Amino acid sequence: MNPDLPDEWEDDPDATGIDAYETEGGVTRAFVLHPDIRTDKARRLPEHRLAEAVSLAAALPGLVVTGAEVVRLPRAQPGKLFGSGKVEELGALFKSLDVGLVLVDGPVSPVQQRNLEKEWGVKLLDRTGLILEIFADRARTREGVLQVELAALSYQRTRLVRAWTHLERQRGGFGFVGGPGETQIEADRRAIDEQVIRLKRQLDRVVKTRELHRAARRKVPFPIVALVGYTNAGKSTLFNRMTGAEVLAKDMLFATLDPTMRGITLPTGRKIILSDTVGFISDLPTQLVAAFRATLEEVLEADLIVHVRDISHPETAEQAADVHDILQSLGVKGATPVIEVWNKLDQVDPSAREPLLTQAVAREGVFALSALTGEGIDRFLQAVSVVFDEEKTDRRLVLGFADGRRRAWLHQEGVVTAETQTEAGWEVDVRWTARQEKRYRDLTAA
Repeated sequence: MNPDLPDEWEDDPDATGIDAYETEGGVTRAFVLHPDIRTDKARRLPEHRLAEAVSLAAALPGLVVTGAEVVRLPRAQPGKLFGSGKVEELGALFKSLDVGLVLVDGPVSPVQQRNLEKEWGVKLLDRTGLILEIFADRARTREGVLQVELAALSYQRTRLVRAWTHLERQRGGFGFVGGPGETQIEADRRAIDEQVIRLKRQLDRVVKTRELHRAARRKVPFPIVALVGYTNAGKSTLFNRMTGAEVLAKDMLFATLDPTMRGITLPTGRKIILSDTVGFISDLPTQLVAAFRATLEEVLEADLIVHVRDISHPETAEQAADVHDILQSLGVKGATPVIEVWNKLDQVDPSAREPLLTQAVAREGVFALSALTGEGIDRFLQAVSVVFDEEKTDRRLVLGFADGRRRAWLHQEGVVTAETQTEAGWEVDVRWTARQEKRYRDLTAA
C-alpha cells in the first residue's frame, strides 16, 4: 500500500507530542498496521478496520501518520507476529520514512512487542495501548482520570510477563530466611497491585458521590435520556443541538470521554435530562470495559436510550451491531425504550438520500436527521416527547415488609400517588405507564 495518506488522515504537526514517543520538533512519525489474520473471524473488511485505526491515531495529539498498510497473514507468528520476510521489509520501510512509532491494530503480546521493537528500532503500541493513550489524553473529570489510570495499570501488569529482560533479575534477600530474593518482575507486579488497590478505593469514593447525585436526580420527576452510539457518530453534536451547550464536538474518535448532563425542555413543555456518553468501539479493551462501567451506568439508569448512528459510514450496520453487543454486555434490558437516530444525513450521497428517508419513515422508532444542519430535529424531538406522554393507568399494590426493594423502586420512579402502612406491610397506589409496569414486573420476577 502506498504509504502516502490523504491530508485528512494526518494530524496537526504543530500539536504537542507524547513524551514517550517524541521525535524531532515534538512530533512523532507513526505508521499503522492492521494484521488481517486468516484464522480470525472479523465482522468488518480489513480496509475499513485500517481506516478506523488511522483515525484513532489521528485522534492523538503529536502524531503524524506517514503510512498505513493491511498485512495479510495465514496465522500469527508467536515470536514476531509477522513472518521474517515481512518483518525485514517493514523495517526497511520504517527506516526510509523515519518512523518513530508503529501502531498495530490488534493484540500484540509482550514478547512480540519486545522482539519487534528490537528488530525495527521503534516504539510499538497495540490497539489497547493506543486507546489507553487517547483516553489518558482526553479524560477531564476525577472519575475519568482514575478510570484511565486503573485501566492502564491493568494493561501494564500484563506487559511485565517476559516483556523486558531486566525484570527477570533477582534481588537479594535480607538473609533472615532461606531461599532466593524477590525478582524484579515480582516487585514491579506487587507495586502495580498496590497502586491498583489505592486507585480502586479512590474510585469507590467517586462512584459513591456519583450515586448520591443520581439518587438526588431520582427525586426530581425528570426522565433521563441517554445518547449512545459508536464513537464519532455525532452524539456530542446532537447533544449541543438539543441543549445549546458547547460540549467538545469534533470529527474525531473519542472526542467525548466524560459524561455530560443537561436539562432541556421538549416542545410539549416536558423537562428531561439529556446525557452524552462515551462512544463505543469494536474490540474495546477488556480493561476499559470494566473500568468505564461506572461511567456508562448513566445508560442503565436511562428512561430512554437514543442510539445515534453515522448513517453515512460505509459500515454503519456493523457499527450498530457492535453498539448492541456492548449494551447487552452492560445489562441494558429490553424494557428501556430505544429510539434510533440516523445522523449525518448531510454527508449522505444525494442519490441515496430519498431511499434512506423513505426507509427511515417506514421503520418505527427510526429518525433520519443531521445534527449539524438541524434537518429532521423537530420530528425527532416530537417523538421523544411522545415516549414520555404515554397513557398512564392507576393500580393498587399490596407489599409485605420484605418487599422494601420494590417499594423503594416505586418511589424512585416517582409513580407513587398514595401509600398506607398496614399490619402486614403497605398498600401503595401508583400511576404508571405500561413500560414502567413491565419494568416493575421484571424487578419482581428477578
